[in-house]
Amino acid sequence: QVQLVESGGGLVQAGGSQRLSCAASGNIFHINVMDWYRQAPGKQREWVAAAFTTGGPTYADSVKGRFTISRDNAKNSVYLQMNSLKPEDTAVYYCHMQLIVMGDGSRSRDFWGQGTQVTVSS
Repeated sequence: QVQLVESGGGLVQAGGSQRLSCAASGNIFHINVMDWYRQAPGKQREWVAAAFTTGGPTYADSVKGRFTISRDNAKNSVYLQMNSLKPEDTAVYYCHMQLIVMGDGSRSRDFWGQGTQVTVSS
């Protein structure tokens, strides 16, 4: 019904940049929150950044000043620009959206992308 498709992962050297994209498709009425999570090997999934319908974006302390999240409501898309990448940024990055499906009234539901691997070499 609703799918999130991510792109943009890969291998990058420390200090480099990478841009992730995530596009949602399906019967979407409204997207409340678009955010990014990541999961490193052997670690729990952690929240990275969020972009809301109103108000400014928020970031985890570990990425503040280096990552920038942005959203394009017309395209149901969210992006993550990652600069000054560090080896500890290596993880699978997941797109998440809290949204309302058409016909669901005001009920919000959570949807996840399939994940994209980002590897930062030292």
